[in-house]
Amino acid sequence: MLEKNLHSSVCKWLKLQYPGILFRTDYAAGMRLSIGMAMRQKVLQSHKGYPDLFIIEPRGSYAGLFIELKTETTKIFKKNGELISNPHIEEQHKMLEMLKDRGFVAEFGIGFDDIIAKITRYLETH
Repeated sequence: MLEKNLHSSVCKWLKLQYPGILFRTDYAAGMRLSIGMAMRQKVLQSHKGYPDLFIIEPRGSYAGLFIELKTETTKIFKKNGELISNPHIEEQHKMLEMLKDRGFVAEFGIGFDDIIAKITRYLETH
């Protein structure tokens, strides 16, 4: 499944399962932008690596849930648990850590089932 299709499927699922939930998605993720639009996008962002999905629902001591959506074939960690050597993944990981430091749950989600499990766990157990 392509990441854009994964993104769409997760958002559709969220709307069906939790119709009253507030969430924000980076609908332009993976879009090809003109040079001018890409430059404007860069100026408007405070940091690189911002996650694809933000569920704006406080739970327990957490302010909300951020998930960086990845397809099932994406490798994030080596077998020993270390982050893979990839500048884009490293940038995203750094952002997730910054969000955790600010009171959010922030994680990579790998494939539809993993993402749905993380959303459900957050909304129903925190």
